Amino acid sequence: MSGGLRTSTDKDTGVAVVTLDRPERLNAVDLALAAELAGAWRGFRFDDSVRAVVLTGAGGRAFCTGIDRSAAVPQPGSPYMMDDPLLTAGPKANDLWKPVIAAVAGMACGGAFYLLGEADFVIADETATFFDPHTTYGMVSAYESVHMVQRMPYGEAARTALMGTAERLSARRAYEIGLVSELTPPGEALAAAVRCAAVIASYPAEAVQGTVRALWSAREAANAHAFAQAPHLIALGNQPPRRQAELFAARRPDGFRLR
Repeated sequence: MSGGLRTSTDKDTGVAVVTLDRPERLNAVDLALAAELAGAWRGFRFDDSVRAVVLTGAGGRAFCTGIDRSAAVPQPGSPYMMDDPLLTAGPKANDLWKPVIAAVAGMACGGAFYLLGEADFVIADETATFFDPHTTYGMVSAYESVHMVQRMPYGEAARTALMGTAERLSARRAYEIGLVSELTPPGEALAAAVRCAAVIASYPAEAVQGTVRALWSAREAANAHAFAQAPHLIALGNQPPRRQAELFAARRPDGFRLR
C-alpha cells in the first residue's frame, strides 16, 4: 500500500505484518492512514492466506502517538453527532476476527489505545512507554479509557488517564500489570510477535477465529454501553480547540516521571 501504511505477508507462515509508516510524525494517524488501516483490516477478511496479523510502528521512536494534530477532521454541525476517524481504524471495528498482536517500541499514547484496545495481546520491548495526554491538553479521555480499563487494573487505567503527560508507564510496569504480555530486549518485540503469530497461524483457522470472537464477546457489551456515553462526555468536557492548542504549545519537553 502507498501512504502511511506498509503491509507484508509471509505465505508460508500465514502471518501478515502491518506497519504504521509515518516515523517523521511518530506514526500519528491522519485521515489517509485511518482509511488505509480500515481498508487493510477489511482486506484481510477476504484473504485466506492470512491467518494472523502483527501490528507495529516504524522508526523505533514510537508505535503510535494517536491522531495527527495537524489533521483536519470535519464535524457535523450538530451536538448529537461526532466523527472520530480512529473509531473505525481498528481490526474489530472492521469485523476482522483473525488474531492481531501488537508489537510496541517507543511511545504509545493517546489514540494509540484505540489500536492496542483492539489487538488481542501486546508485546513490547524495553523502550516502550505508555501514556494518555488528553487531560493535560484539556480533552476528555473517553474511548481510550474505555479500552484501557479492560486491559489494565482500574486504578492503573484511571491513573494513566488522569495524570496526563506528567507520567509515562514504563514497559516493565506495563508488563507487571498485564497490559503487556511479553517484554523483550530493545528491538526484539516485532520478532517475538511474529513468532507468536506464526504459532497461532499454524492452528486450524476456524478454531482460532472462533476463539478470538468469543474473547471479544466478553468485552463488546461493556464497550457498547460505555462508547454510547463518550460523545456526550467529550462534547461537555473538551476545551475549545484554541485552548487545547495553547495547552499543547505550552507543554514541557521531557517533563514527565517514568514509573
